[in-house]
Amino acid sequence: LVSGPAQIPSAGVAQGDGSRLWDFSAGLSGDHLVLVETQKLDGKWFASKFPGATYAARLSESSDLLGVFEVGATALVLRGVVSPADGVTKTELTYAPPVVVLDFPVKEGKTWSTASTVTGFAQGVLANYSESYQSQVDAHGTLKAPFGEFPVLRTRVVLTRKIGLVTTVVRSYLFGAECFGTVASFVAKDNATTAEVSEAAE
Repeated sequence: LVSGPAQIPSAGVAQGDGSRLWDFSAGLSGDHLVLVETQKLDGKWFASKFPGATYAARLSESSDLLGVFEVGATALVLRGVVSPADGVTKTELTYAPPVVVLDFPVKEGKTWSTASTVTGFAQGVLANYSESYQSQVDAHGTLKAPFGEFPVLRTRVVLTRKIGLVTTVVRSYLFGAECFGTVASFVAKDNATTAEVSEAAE
């Protein structure tokens, strides 16, 4: 269930025991159902570009671009970003080094970072720019979703993208529940300057 812009506080509500409560159970005006799936790389036009990768998955509702991921014993990493189809306007971007999305085991207080150079093609145009990711498992608590309630750990991610002289900062929040994986995510509007925000872009 995905919505576009919405007034939702990323901080949730502090509880007396140090945990937080995030309530994402209420309907939002932009809500619509989306199939979120992990796709096998077999037969994909980009499979040979990313040997050893585990799956591909759509990165956001606002774009059809796919992230190419690899699951290892110690981390989930993002290897690249591609368009669903090959062609003159293809996107085929590779991250060097791959971006650590989750550093296992995930536990509160843990931090990690990746500074990566992104190269390849973006909509058919040669691309070469940098992205840096700062991640921290910074909170725990209960998340209410339409499906039910989950005990979660929140991972806060700050992405800084530099393309030429333009810098864009994207803050996102991932809510992970044991055995279920990521049960909710929250992306702030570009260039938010505070650790907690009151409005989501998605």
